[in-house]
Amino acid sequence: MSPPLRSAPKLVFLLLVAGGALAAPSDAQVPVILVPGWLDSDSDLQLIRTQLLQAGWAEDRVEAISFSDPVGSNREHAVELGLAVAAMLERTGSKEVDVLAHSMGGLAARWYILTQPDHSIRRAVFLATPHRGTLSAYLAFGKSRPEMLPGSNFLDSLNTLQATPLGVESRTIRTLIDTHIIPGSSATLPEVEDYRLCCTTHTGLLKDDRVFELILSFLGSA
Repeated sequence: MSPPLRSAPKLVFLLLVAGGALAAPSDAQVPVILVPGWLDSDSDLQLIRTQLLQAGWAEDRVEAISFSDPVGSNREHAVELGLAVAAMLERTGSKEVDVLAHSMGGLAARWYILTQPDHSIRRAVFLATPHRGTLSAYLAFGKSRPEMLPGSNFLDSLNTLQATPLGVESRTIRTLIDTHIIPGSSATLPEVEDYRLCCTTHTGLLKDDRVFELILSFLGSA
């Protein structure tokens, strides 16, 4: 089911209880690729990967990737993500994949979707992604720094050509206390269901049980 249009943000304070509703066989779960943020790597995503395996995904159907240059251009990261998607599809025989991207990793995912209209991504979760840039990028470095600045040519192109990832069911999750994404509203997408949590941190989203339950309820549903 696609997310409702113009859905009002949801403020999540209590832990959602899965209650065993997601007990599908592991080979029935859509493969998931986990995408790291600026300066991060696959090691930062291992807890979520472990949680997905414990929830029923097969070992070869959940992959956390690292980029060759963790502060590189999102355009280059999108190419690397595309290679990871192709390898996952070949390895599992699946026709589609889901993507969970943290922070800047979501920009690479969106650029991949924009530039590959025949992509195989079914659903995408964006954890605190600066879709319209962040003022904290002024303190960043690497090829990605100018791309994350509010009003950058990269973001203007991305948001003008495809403000919402086409053909992909999406969800945004963010925290009310985020010193990395400024302003916080940059972590939202037009007409995409948005969840705000209090009061974890930007990196704490990767370790918060409430966040994982939201991920599980979205990616694990038919």
